[in-house]
Amino acid sequence: MEQGEGGSTRRRGKEGEATRYKGIRMRKWGKWVAEIREPNKRSRIWLGSYSTPVAAARAYDTAVFYLRGPSARLNFPDLLAVEGPVAAASDMSAASIRKKATEVGARVDALHRQQPHAPVAGEFADRVDLNKTPEPENSDCDWDGD
Repeated sequence: MEQGEGGSTRRRGKEGEATRYKGIRMRKWGKWVAEIREPNKRSRIWLGSYSTPVAAARAYDTAVFYLRGPSARLNFPDLLAVEGPVAAASDMSAASIRKKATEVGARVDALHRQQPHAPVAGEFADRVDLNKTPEPENSDCDWDGD
């Protein structure tokens, strides 16, 4: 375990890398799972199993937002998309929160399967291959230095 911000601890992943997202963990066989505790209860809401940590974290974000509202601490605060009016936690059952969260996680997982080498949220959008010779943006450039 590793000491995080505010005195919280986070478990280390497979290669010793700490998970950087709240509410998720990695199974021994490499799948990422998300779950969240219901407020004022000992029970947990199972949010699903995903192939990427980002998908699991997005599922967690959806659930925590529906449980705690706009004051919730999210992994991706800029990426939360809530359709329709936001229901209060008392208005939504654990099953409906689970359904919303798994829909979001499944969409993120599906996008990752379609584009497996696409950058993950939080990484650089444009990757530069440092082994490649730069190419001019237009053919009018003079590369001779005249």
